[in-house]
Amino acid sequence: MKGGFPIPVSVLTGFLGAGKTTLLNRLLKDPALADTAVIINEFGEVAIDHLLVEQASDGIIQLSDGCLCCTVRGDLVDTLADLVDRLQTGRIAKLARVVVETTGLADPAPVLQSIMAHPALVQAFRLDGVITLVDAVNGEATLDGHVEAVKQAAMADRIVLTKTDLADAAEVEVLRARLKQVNPGAVVLDVNEAGAAALFNCGLYDPKTKSADVRRWLGEEAAHDHDHGHHHHDGDHDHHHHEHRHDTRVRTHSLVHDGPVPFSAIEMFLDLLRSTHGEKLLRMKGVIELAEDPSRPLVIHGVQKILHPPARLPAWPDGQRGTRLVLITLDMPDDYIHRLFAAFTNKPSIDTPDRAALESNPLAIAGL
Repeated sequence: MKGGFPIPVSVLTGFLGAGKTTLLNRLLKDPALADTAVIINEFGEVAIDHLLVEQASDGIIQLSDGCLCCTVRGDLVDTLADLVDRLQTGRIAKLARVVVETTGLADPAPVLQSIMAHPALVQAFRLDGVITLVDAVNGEATLDGHVEAVKQAAMADRIVLTKTDLADAAEVEVLRARLKQVNPGAVVLDVNEAGAAALFNCGLYDPKTKSADVRRWLGEEAAHDHDHGHHHHDGDHDHHHHEHRHDTRVRTHSLVHDGPVPFSAIEMFLDLLRSTHGEKLLRMKGVIELAEDPSRPLVIHGVQKILHPPARLPAWPDGQRGTRLVLITLDMPDDYIHRLFAAFTNKPSIDTPDRAALESNPLAIAGL
């Protein structure tokens, strides 16, 4: 494939009425988003300034400022494949990024899975990040009423609060704190701060400095409790209102192992996790020091059962060696992940089989 691949893909999600079209219209005017294709995976009419994208549902239309827009009624994969084809045949000169807007209630995972699970697309595109819009006026009620909204917030790299000017400032702070609890690693922004620079390039590399910042990418700027890797506080359930029942189902697990790990151990850990509890796994990011080649970090990145092909960084960022995984889960038995990880990294633990025993009998871990 010729230059420019892989192309970063961002997924924009959020409930109906959260203000996605308004934000998209503003972003499309930003010179930083020239050569961007916007794919609207939505039913009904979406007004991209004076242009009802509805009219163009059978193809891709070029906007005057060089952006491409289209709606998808059928398969997102076909549209992405068409974009790659247009690039390779020269019908589009350049494609710097793709933004996929998903339907209000949709789970962003199938969108990402369709890209990551497709052998050709996975070479052409890479997931940059998930951007979730939350309406500050109705956000609390939406989170209380719909577990899908909590999942959208839990999967996000960036959470954008819209309509903050219409909401009570104290309530906005409560909502912000709640979103931080659901997803400690996400950056929460007000819609007024949400320019292209703040929303895109969520990946491991900071394009401005060309350096990899593992801590930022893993969301470790949020204070992690490394002892257990649990962000929730077990004694706190009494303080939660009963309507926050969905929130308590989401957990962030931070797994840390000092020193190199064999690739086979990581592979088996992930396989076992995905085969036993894949639907409970919302998001996974990790940087791994491999026993086979400790000098170049292995980067893993996944959504639910689908993993991006693992990538290698050329070298370690300063002082950031070791293996660190961050997993966000829904309804996962609480210490199952930690016991499984400990078993595969051979940390002795009471009543937990070691890796040799697991390889001969993977079901030896309780909680499967």
